Amino acid sequence: MKVIELNNIKKSFAELKVLNGIDLHLEKGEVLGLFGHNGAGKTTTMKMILGLLKPTSGEIKVFGQTPFLSEFNHHRYQLGFLPENVSFYQQLSGMEVLRFFAKLKKVSKNRCIELIKQVGLWDAHQRKVKTYSKGMKQRLGLAQALLTQPSLLLLDEPTVGLDPIATQEFYNIIDTLRSQGCSIILCSHILAGLEAHIDKAAILSRGYLKAFGSVNELREKTPLETSLIFKGCFDMEEIGKKLGRKVEQSSDGQFTLKLPTEEKLQAMKILMAQQGLQDLNVNDAGLEQIYRYYIEKDHQLLQFPTTIQEQTADKSEVLS
Repeated sequence: MKVIELNNIKKSFAELKVLNGIDLHLEKGEVLGLFGHNGAGKTTTMKMILGLLKPTSGEIKVFGQTPFLSEFNHHRYQLGFLPENVSFYQQLSGMEVLRFFAKLKKVSKNRCIELIKQVGLWDAHQRKVKTYSKGMKQRLGLAQALLTQPSLLLLDEPTVGLDPIATQEFYNIIDTLRSQGCSIILCSHILAGLEAHIDKAAILSRGYLKAFGSVNELREKTPLETSLIFKGCFDMEEIGKKLGRKVEQSSDGQFTLKLPTEEKLQAMKILMAQQGLQDLNVNDAGLEQIYRYYIEKDHQLLQFPTTIQEQTADKSEVLS
């Protein structure tokens, strides 16, 4: 059974169309990266999965049930949610905040201690939240989202305010949860370093799903090139003939070959068979390049909106 199924989901607020026929699914233990510009419909999608909004049309299932119906209530403890802008009682300490949510969710106090340590806030657990930095509040928000050991975790811009070390620690937590069978939707504008931690990517633009699949699948659907960077004792013209493509050489003696991703393996076989090869590196198009490729298809419409709907699209997240 799929953990999440969205079939032809549409959502409008009055005359403003926020989502236009979205189809998504997520299996147990998968991490989905949900990407898009401001107003693309990401937060609206997450709110519908949580049951906070009803779709205008289409079908949505979470754990096989409709999330906005009362029958779904007994599944809510299986959900964890970290919003983009966390807000806590400023006069309470970090531990007091977590214990407050633990009581609401019927979770033991020992779980709070475990999570405070896991997110790296133990040294500050007795300090008032008003003294916390944005990054510390994000960590506390993650701790509350994990209180019930959820089967489905939704994270909206979870690394905002985190320094590089804290960001890597966050991704370590994500990897551990994935290995334990937790399904995760991760919405972020910060794509650097994210590729290794997701199973699928969904790219939204103006309420339309522009791409959905693994990073490798999306890469193969684009004209983006792979670069093979190698060193060795070669005749540039001769090696170019063997590879069937032009090879560029830099002043430091390094060779670069750019080619479609599907031709990468054959070129690597040719290079590795050369006795003069000393070093070989492969640079595939990364997640940021793939995202940019799909978004830039809509660049002109995004830069020069021609209708009321497009002019107000960037406000859709606020309205939702």
